[in-house]
Amino acid sequence: MALLTALFAFLYHLPQVYKWLLKPYYIASLFMSIAFLLVRKTPGICEHLSTQREDGNSCDFDWREVEILMFLSAIVMMKNRRAITIEQHLGNIILFCKVANVILFFRLDIRLGLLYLTLCIVSLMTCKPPIYMGPEYIKYFSDKTIDDELEKDNRVTWIVEFFANWSPECQSFASVYADLSLKYNCAGLKFGKVDIGRYSEVAKKYRVSTSPLSKQLPSLVLFQGGKEIMRRPQVDKKGRAVSWTFTEENIIREFNLNELYQKSKKLGKTKGEKFERPKPEAETITAMDTESKKDK
Repeated sequence: MALLTALFAFLYHLPQVYKWLLKPYYIASLFMSIAFLLVRKTPGICEHLSTQREDGNSCDFDWREVEILMFLSAIVMMKNRRAITIEQHLGNIILFCKVANVILFFRLDIRLGLLYLTLCIVSLMTCKPPIYMGPEYIKYFSDKTIDDELEKDNRVTWIVEFFANWSPECQSFASVYADLSLKYNCAGLKFGKVDIGRYSEVAKKYRVSTSPLSKQLPSLVLFQGGKEIMRRPQVDKKGRAVSWTFTEENIIREFNLNELYQKSKKLGKTKGEKFERPKPEAETITAMDTESKKDK
C-alpha cells in the first residue's frame, strides 16, 4: 500500500518533476549523481579501471562498491522519512549520491576522487538551487522596514519567516509557506519574510542564529502588536533549537491558524473593507518584492 501511495504521488507530481529537471541545477546534479556509474559502465573507460572482483571484470561493481551503495541507500531512505516536499526528497537523494560518488572515486583512484571533488565544488558555486517564484501573498522585509511594518498597526498579527537563501531547508519550505499565505492572509493576519543571510543585524536583534549547525533556519515567529508571541523552532536555555518539522499541518496546529484567521479577517469588516483571498494567478507581490527575490 505504501509503495502504491508513493507511486501515485510521483505520477501526480510528474509534470512538476520534469519542469525541475530541465533547470541547470538539476541537470548538473543528475550528472554528478550518476558520474561513478557512467565511469564504471562506459566501454573504453571501464577496462582501464582497477577492481576487486574475482572474475577481473572491471566494468561491473565489486562487492565493496555494492556495500557502499546499499549503505548510502539506507541512509537516504531514513532521511527522506522526514522530508516534506518533492524538493527535499530530490535534495536528499542528490546529496547522498554525491557523497557516495566521492567515496567510490577516492577508493578507485585518488586522482579521480580529487577531480570529482573539484567538480562538486565548482558545481556548488555556479549552479544554485532554483528559488521558489510561484504565487504567494508575502511581504519581504529589509533591515530598515521590518520594525516599522510590525509596529504600524497593533491590530494586525504577523507571521514572519526568518530565512537564508543558502539554506536547503529554507528553499524547500518556500512553497509550503507561500501556500499558507494564500490560504490565510487577510486584513488582520499577514505573512512576511526577511533574509537574515543578507541582513545580519536583523538576525542578532531577533535572536535567530545563521549558523548551519544551529538548526534555526527557517524560523517562524508570530508577532502581535510588534511583540513576539511564539516561535518555531523553540530555542532552549543553551541556545539550541528544539527539533521541529515544518509541515503545513504542524504550522496550522501550533500557530492555531484556523482560529486566528477567523478572528483576524473581522478587522477588514470593521474598517469597511471587503476582503478577498488572493488568487494564485493574481499578482501578489510588489515590483520591489519581485526585484528583491531576483537579487537573491
